Amino acid sequence: MGEKTKMKWNKLYQYPKSMRSLINNARHYDVGEEEKLPSVTTVLAATQSSEKRASLAKWRQKVGEIEAERVKNTAAARGTAMHNYLEHHVEGQGLLDLTDLGVQAKRMAETIIDKGFPELEEIYGSEVTLYYPGLYAGATDLCGVYMGRESIIDFKQTNKPKKKDWVEDYYLQLVAYAEAHNEVYGTKIREGHIFMCSRDLNYQQFDLEPSHYEYWLNKWLARVEQFYKL
Repeated sequence: MGEKTKMKWNKLYQYPKSMRSLINNARHYDVGEEEKLPSVTTVLAATQSSEKRASLAKWRQKVGEIEAERVKNTAAARGTAMHNYLEHHVEGQGLLDLTDLGVQAKRMAETIIDKGFPELEEIYGSEVTLYYPGLYAGATDLCGVYMGRESIIDFKQTNKPKKKDWVEDYYLQLVAYAEAHNEVYGTKIREGHIFMCSRDLNYQQFDLEPSHYEYWLNKWLARVEQFYKL
């Protein structure tokens, strides 16, 4: 798997070390400034639409709280294991996890490497902490060059394949990280890519194209504004 990968490291930028902390059960980042900045996911969760909240509540009621927690925790653990494998691969290291979950996560990671990595040309940083001064912070999986253009790249796992209509938050995350990178490092990143694999090894890719960048940027800025009004 991944033999076609032609990526190379190019450490153009000095990314900050970050400390994550919880404030009122919401993730914040201390990126060396005096203030702790809310994470991108915290902003999105706090400004979720009432329809999305209702849909989630309906699902939890349908399956029951215990099952809902089990599904959520299993998916989170699988996602962490998959990310760990991908992070080690990018760093040129191996990772051995022989648990059932670890074996499944490795297969998912290898699917992402096989399908998404061949067009990845340069890596500026892996598990990169980014922040927009005074507004928000977060961590993205990769910053680098994809198909000749500077991009933000995030890895996702899913229980089952998703429709494009269901993943609005992914585009908002990509544009949030791109804006933070542009603000701090003077770059002009206007695209991003989600590499996603389901537990059944179905690969999906969601691409934030430059032609749609302004659309998603305006939506993201509206969510940030809404967050601070709350």
